[in-house]
Amino acid sequence: MRLYLASTSPARRQLLRQAGVEPLLVAPGVDEEAAVAAHEAGHGPLAPAELVQLLARRKAEAIVGREVDGRPIDGLVLGGDSAFLVEGELHGKPHHPEVARARWAGQNGRSGVLWSGHWLIDHRDGAPKGAVGRPASAVVEFARLDDAEIDAYVATGEPLAVAGAFTVDSLGGPFIRSVTGDPSTVVGLSLSTLRELVHELGVRWTDLWDLR
Repeated sequence: MRLYLASTSPARRQLLRQAGVEPLLVAPGVDEEAAVAAHEAGHGPLAPAELVQLLARRKAEAIVGREVDGRPIDGLVLGGDSAFLVEGELHGKPHHPEVARARWAGQNGRSGVLWSGHWLIDHRDGAPKGAVGRPASAVVEFARLDDAEIDAYVATGEPLAVAGAFTVDSLGGPFIRSVTGDPSTVVGLSLSTLRELVHELGVRWTDLWDLR
């Protein structure tokens, strides 16, 4: 049983690998800002859980029908997205150093909620048979950093490409005082939530293991 991950995130891939699953990565090519804007134009503002679920679904659906290594997708297709809610503001990837620095100034010594969306499509035998999805959240409490530490962290480039401008499993780990909830949620997907979704599609989690 193969798991196709509609993402190019090294963190999500490594997280799944550590859990015994070797995913096949496929870049979804989704314009996230356009997808959110189009949805909100017809339905109004999205809550954090709705936002990450919308984008997770768009990403998973974007790769259905493609070929991977010359073969049609045959297995489970996973889309995921993350956003960080702090002080009432929802933050995705900062992309720019000045944005990352400003976000750290706002969350320094405080706590926020990391939301991760999951959308899983059953595409066994080369055809969609159903889909399930669910968001997960975890509360992240930050240590208090001085300006030099923030500048040094931003200068590494790591916080520019991750939701909330921090990681828990790399250089940003020492700046996190605690995580309440499934820690893997903060990395980019909740493994416990994913296992439940896999089960809902009639598949055992252990069927996804690749322990060679």
